Amino acid sequence: MKIGLYFGSFNPIHSGHLVIAGYMAEFSDLKQVWMVVSPHNPLKPAGTLLQDYHRFHLVELGIGSNKKLKASKIEFELARPSYTVVTLAYLQDKYPKHEFSLIMGADNLENLHKWKNFELILEHHDIYIYPRTNHDGGDLKNHPRVKWIDAPQMELSSSFIRKSIKEGKDVSYMMPETVADYIDEMNFYRK
Repeated sequence: MKIGLYFGSFNPIHSGHLVIAGYMAEFSDLKQVWMVVSPHNPLKPAGTLLQDYHRFHLVELGIGSNKKLKASKIEFELARPSYTVVTLAYLQDKYPKHEFSLIMGADNLENLHKWKNFELILEHHDIYIYPRTNHDGGDLKNHPRVKWIDAPQMELSSSFIRKSIKEGKDVSYMMPETVADYIDEMNFYRK
């Protein structure tokens, strides 16, 4: 099965994330999209980053019953800091019948050359790119492993949502109701 891996801190997951994941699952040749929750890097201050489990649970709530999307905490089991090339090797070993691809925005493609063993990633994995305002993908935009998907663009960010919640704004329409309810119930991002 061809699976797209969509990595993120998802702090919190919002409608923009889900639109991209859903679009990739429905309008590309990917059969499933796994939303891989990135663990907290122990070398960085925690700040407003929720604990790994809470962010994973928010992703599960956001996905709901959609069979084409899956929440993944695979990186919680790996050494930190986590490197995508290591995660891909681990997944390929654990699920040899699956073909794994990456999903990322054009802004991330521009920086892919800075990733650990990026050449190895490009040698073995397709990369599905969604458009981002003012980003063309850089030097790798025409690489044979890069597949451009004309997904809708949404100018919505987790940092905006966190800031808005802290300011007492109603951002409930920017995420699934289940996610908004859990954030409210747990009193996240208010301090």
